[in-house]
Amino acid sequence: MDANGLRERRKHETRIALSWAAIRLTVERGYANVRIEDIAAEAGVSTRTFSNYFGTKGEAIVARHRDRARAIAAALRERPAGEPIWAAITAAVLAGFALGEPITEGRVPDRSWLAGIRLMVAEPALQSEFHKAGAAGEAEIARVVAERTGTDAETDVYPALVAGVVAAALNVVTRQLLGTEPPRPMEDLIRDVFGRLAAGLPEPR
Repeated sequence: MDANGLRERRKHETRIALSWAAIRLTVERGYANVRIEDIAAEAGVSTRTFSNYFGTKGEAIVARHRDRARAIAAALRERPAGEPIWAAITAAVLAGFALGEPITEGRVPDRSWLAGIRLMVAEPALQSEFHKAGAAGEAEIARVVAERTGTDAETDVYPALVAGVVAAALNVVTRQLLGTEPPRPMEDLIRDVFGRLAAGLPEPR
């Protein structure tokens, strides 16, 4: 890897470390009890370095939400061209939802972690950031859907509609992951939700 590539890799790793530090501290302490200085210290960098990547602690927290949409879009772009769209999307979500971490089949999420995440995503101060990240992610998925289907992401209904449905489905997966007792494995939820879409969302029997 050349010097530029190594530099970009380190920047990417620092950004991820800051975002995960912000999430961990918020889950452990609550949003109001976390300062930018705390996040920087947790990630082992200066507050100045934090400011090079994020303007606020909210941006740092929500960055992984935005990264998830990027990862899903990137995985969808790599799927075989002739694969049916919902099969491709399901595979892309399975690949991208966990942001590079393998989804272990049958693994149930930790309850205490889920409780903290539940409080974090409900934090009013973060809602605007989540909304912005969600809109940006939806637009990115629409662009890839347009590429796969030979449509225009700006003017055609289809890519925007598919991306909107994907965004809604991801919200359902997240709510189910955070709110179902006992917790369900992430892979099961993804396959259930996107499998229903692939089947045309038939009425329950």
